Amino acid sequence: MQIIDFSFIDAISFMIWLIASYGLSKIFRKFNIEGWWAFIPGARIYWLGRCADREEDGKIAMIFEILTYPILLAGQLINYDLQIAKYLALLNIFFGIVCMIYKARICIDLCGDLKVNKNWAWLWVFAEIIPCLVWAYNDKYTPSKTLLRYNGLDPILDDDLLRSLDENVDTADSGLAVKIKDRTVRNFLDKRYLLREIFMNVPAGHMVLLLGGSGAGKTTFINAVTGYEKANAEILLDGMNVYDKYDKMKYSIGFVPQMDLIRSNDTVYRTLYDAALLRLPASTTFSEIGSRVNEVLEQFGLSSVKGSLVEKLSGGQRKRLSIAMEYISDPYLFVLDEPDSGLDGVIARDLMRRLRAIANQGKIVIVITHTPDRVVDLFDDVIVLAKDSKRTGRLAFYGSIDEAREFFGQNSMEGILRLINQKDEGGEGRSDEFVLKYAERQVDTK
Repeated sequence: MQIIDFSFIDAISFMIWLIASYGLSKIFRKFNIEGWWAFIPGARIYWLGRCADREEDGKIAMIFEILTYPILLAGQLINYDLQIAKYLALLNIFFGIVCMIYKARICIDLCGDLKVNKNWAWLWVFAEIIPCLVWAYNDKYTPSKTLLRYNGLDPILDDDLLRSLDENVDTADSGLAVKIKDRTVRNFLDKRYLLREIFMNVPAGHMVLLLGGSGAGKTTFINAVTGYEKANAEILLDGMNVYDKYDKMKYSIGFVPQMDLIRSNDTVYRTLYDAALLRLPASTTFSEIGSRVNEVLEQFGLSSVKGSLVEKLSGGQRKRLSIAMEYISDPYLFVLDEPDSGLDGVIARDLMRRLRAIANQGKIVIVITHTPDRVVDLFDDVIVLAKDSKRTGRLAFYGSIDEAREFFGQNSMEGILRLINQKDEGGEGRSDEFVLKYAERQVDTK
């Protein structure tokens, strides 16, 4: 085995690559990407693809570029079998050509974004140091859009304010305490923030409206609070940590999704009885199960149709059965995603009144509805989630309905949504303003 010999030409090539990478790092910063990615082989081409809205091309080019390195190294180490070395060299050339093709596709679109002649793309492929330096140091080459990414800095709340919000949450032995620092997901090399800095206390006996536009993080928030998808958070229900004691706490939490999964060929009673077998603790006796099923049938107005097939139920009855299936375990925290979807005003209001009665028993009921104003008088509080300027779900308000109207200067919940929704969604794009205003209000009132 021979020792790899790095020649003077190799040293010059490395210096050229290093200078080009420095220029690329400055271009990345124009797109709101951390500059150090430019010095990582493979990753640099992926982020270039992100800049040009060609993420999939960037992934493919990254894979082929990374593959060329071990093949090149193996070719230099092998000296005893020229035939293998030849095949490795051909394979390396093939990978290099594929990478160049995808890189060219990326750079053509990048030229369009920077409003430069597309011939620059070929120059980038064969001599990237030139466009890297020219585009990096000339302010004329500024992208028409930047990537909406978390860059390590919070544009809304400072550290002192965050600490105060965290400390203000009461973790007493009653109600729901929510301290969500963040909820993130990984997207290849990128990290996306779905939720950030949501702190609140929800008292027992309250029915709460969860309000927010599309993509504001309502479902993510619910999943984090119920423990279905854990966040970087502390969720306390009557002083008990939901995440640490989930096996025990899951019986105290009920969640009704928007779409039901009820078998149509079962009777109402059988459907609810089967749900009880699944959701009640294993120690529950058959007598207790039967009593609980009859109790819930009466509570949701289904006793008169308990022998009917599910497929014969009206829309309102089917919806009530769907809710009853989750309520059979007698949860302390009850969360519902659009329970009134597809129901007319009278039936929807009757359903919401039943949920109000559940809250009046000392439980916590959280409801998402896309028609909040027709039943808003039945709610105690409203949680308003909003997408900030980086498309991350934030808490813009939590408090009573009347306080929300005064805080936002709007008479309706729809009016509140118009204020906080982004401009490309038909709103006024003032979410950052209200996130900061609410946080400062919470600290000032403590």
